[in-house]
Amino acid sequence: MKSLKMVFQNVGQWAHFVMLCFHLLVSHGISGREFKKQLLRVGIQSIPLTCAAGFFVGAILAIQIDSQIRDFGAQSYLGGISVSTTLRNLGPVLIAFFLAGRVGAFTSAELGTMSITDQLNAIRCLGLNPIREIVIPRLLAVAVSSIVLLLMGLLLSVVGGISIASIGLKVNPLQFIHRVPEFLAVSSVFLALIKSIVFGLMIGSVSCFIGFHISGGAEEVGGGVRRTAVVLVVGIIILDFMISWMGSQFVVSANGS
Repeated sequence: MKSLKMVFQNVGQWAHFVMLCFHLLVSHGISGREFKKQLLRVGIQSIPLTCAAGFFVGAILAIQIDSQIRDFGAQSYLGGISVSTTLRNLGPVLIAFFLAGRVGAFTSAELGTMSITDQLNAIRCLGLNPIREIVIPRLLAVAVSSIVLLLMGLLLSVVGGISIASIGLKVNPLQFIHRVPEFLAVSSVFLALIKSIVFGLMIGSVSCFIGFHISGGAEEVGGGVRRTAVVLVVGIIILDFMISWMGSQFVVSANGS
């Protein structure tokens, strides 16, 4: 009971933190210089690793699906099944896990280090708000970067599936692509876009929230990074379930009407 109460308390504090950041963003704007700097650090520098992760996610899913459908003589449907599965379900989740470790943990550790070394207090002594000057540029940079990187990773996952299918599984690339429209509806692409946006916003807000509230010493920074990773992984799974369920209900109701 006590643990459940603590969970709800932390969720409430996170929601208040997000609303405070939004209020400061609307009323006072954002430091463009710091935003561009963070966008370069957490976004552009993560492109090669994210693209590589997305490529291999698509390749792995294509191999696994091929091993299941080959015995039934349905290998011609590999393109439609693998691309649909990648975009709607596993692709966004696996790439979000990678970004949670690569971007989320980095942001949490950076803000936590600034907190325990009194850099945030120094900003307060200058009469400035550390949330506006430090947190908001990072939160937006991480959120925007995560959304863009997720979409790039999903695109590369499709390329990875096509590549491994044509090179390793001896499936004609044109046949692979030809089957995609049969399985991939517009709603599936829209669902992948929604998941990318929601996961990106979650990675940015949770990592900044936990990092900003770290206090103590180096041990607490390590604990904060670990807590960030755990919360993001669990949160991504829960959000994926909720979005998938609501998406399926919407499709059912749309088809019924």
